[in-house]
Amino acid sequence: MDLKLRPFDFAAAVARAGMSSNGQPVAQPRAVGGASFGDAMVKAMQSVSTQQNEAQRLQREVQLDNPTVSLEETMVAMQKAQIGFQATLQVRNRLVSAYSEIMNMQV
Repeated sequence: MDLKLRPFDFAAAVARAGMSSNGQPVAQPRAVGGASFGDAMVKAMQSVSTQQNEAQRLQREVQLDNPTVSLEETMVAMQKAQIGFQATLQVRNRLVSAYSEIMNMQV
């Protein structure tokens, strides 16, 4: 068997790793049809924030004795905001745990 060694092509290796020659990541094109994970997280955080703001607004209206806002509606909005916050917190905890596991891997 004839084995030929070629010189190491650093530029090709860096390009395959998705980095530029100065070590910075090259911007990857986004998927055409779907949203990225980061976009989904931003939308989820905005949704939770909106729910919390709505619950605070309803609480304020109940405290001011606004007859058009019911206590039941306010309590449901508060519970929705609480559940959304807890779900977001759990996702964050899982991401931190996964990141820690990846950082502790031996290469």
